[in-house]
Amino acid sequence: MTAESGRIFAIGDIHGTYNKLCALLERLPYRPGKDRLVFLGDYINRGNGSAKVLKLLCELKKQDPKVITLLGNHEHLLLEYQGSGDPALLPFLRTMGLDSTVSSYGDGASGNLNLQTSGFMPKEHRQFLHDLLPYWENDHYIFVHAGLAPNLPLEKNDLSTLCEARDSFWTIDHDFGKKVIFGHTPFELPFVTPTKIGIDTGAVYGNLLTAIELPGENFYHA
Repeated sequence: MTAESGRIFAIGDIHGTYNKLCALLERLPYRPGKDRLVFLGDYINRGNGSAKVLKLLCELKKQDPKVITLLGNHEHLLLEYQGSGDPALLPFLRTMGLDSTVSSYGDGASGNLNLQTSGFMPKEHRQFLHDLLPYWENDHYIFVHAGLAPNLPLEKNDLSTLCEARDSFWTIDHDFGKKVIFGHTPFELPFVTPTKIGIDTGAVYGNLLTAIELPGENFYHA
């Protein structure tokens, strides 16, 4: 748990929409070292700029150690495949748009196309994925990619729930003790209730990439 003296800017699912991410970051009144950026996961797949997105996020973390990057279900499944080598996961990875991620690394990636080791990625990007956090909280908020289980301590939630929960989380009227900021489930506009805020607004589907400024609850879009 971390006390915050500055503002927090949380950013929803990017999915390789590099240009939207750059435009959104330019619009944020973010002060490195004073404020905090929190990325809610799903940086890769579907969009055509996954390699550039990961490169930019690595640069941001070098510039500001306070930047938080969370694990999304797209990264989780790729890491799960790396750990298990289970071929049954490959159809799911391809359905989730992994081909677009591989393509974003250019023609050189095809010469080292070992999906289990992610050899098509530079070492820095592979390490970035391994370092992603399952959730992050401070005194007032919980940040997670997909959702939480009700009546279960935060640390007892499994990765499947944290990365993949949908209706079982956002449709329930439950107070988790702190306001939950989440992504994963795309909404046309930010989903706002007294206990949770969803900021995946379907950037890769032609809609907006969204950030929320806390505690003011101001929204920014690109």
